[in-house]
Amino acid sequence: MAVLLAVFLFSAGSILVIMNQYRISDQLYDDIASQYTHEREAGEKQETGGREEQTGENGPAAERAPITVDFEGLLAANDEVVGWIYCEDTPINYPVVRGEDNDYYLRHSYDGKGSAAGSIFVEAANQAGFADSNTIIYGHHMKNGSMFAGLDKWADQEYYEEHPVMWLLTPEQDFKVLLFSGYTTSATSDTYTIFTGPAEEIDDYLRKSVSQSDFQANVVLYREARYVLLSTCAYVFDNARYVLHGVLVPVDSAGGAPLPEGKTKAPR
Repeated sequence: MAVLLAVFLFSAGSILVIMNQYRISDQLYDDIASQYTHEREAGEKQETGGREEQTGENGPAAERAPITVDFEGLLAANDEVVGWIYCEDTPINYPVVRGEDNDYYLRHSYDGKGSAAGSIFVEAANQAGFADSNTIIYGHHMKNGSMFAGLDKWADQEYYEEHPVMWLLTPEQDFKVLLFSGYTTSATSDTYTIFTGPAEEIDDYLRKSVSQSDFQANVVLYREARYVLLSTCAYVFDNARYVLHGVLVPVDSAGGAPLPEGKTKAPR
């Protein structure tokens, strides 16, 4: 009985510790979102600087991100912050960091403090500024649904249709992320191949990604575009991952706000 009681108390204590870690992490990211982001009001005017809105293959060029981010404040807290990822009506609302390796931010929050939830972070082998043809972004699959735990919800067609778009905001340029593929794969699969620039091989890569998708999307894909791969752990087999592919569509804002006078959009 004494042994059983000891085991029970140890297990209960471990669960309480884990729950407390989740609470601390959730509170941290709730606080940072409140401190550094502002939700654009539904009726807030989207100025076009006197220009007429131009419609492209994937939407109006003058579109603004639904939130703004105080990158000046964020970068003062951590100069390895490279962006902010946001998906409306989901828990995905986090700063994105890029470290010197892929280990540090697995166990540290955006502010450098130890954290079981870690951070949303960019693959260290990618070029800075989301300049590669495809940039990989990682996040933990937390049991309380935070970080990138919800990626596998896109396996459902209805859920995809309700959430077809994410936003990636950066200090230099904002992007509308049009999701076009989601599936389970291995951590060692060629899904994680990095293309530094447009190449014939990326055409095959995109075709294969679409063919494996759990949902159907009507998104224009082209070799010269830039893409992101969102990745988190899955638990259907050893080293399984659930991934989402999205194409980056530049919009006329940086940090969610209109571009400063004299600043031009980054090229597609």
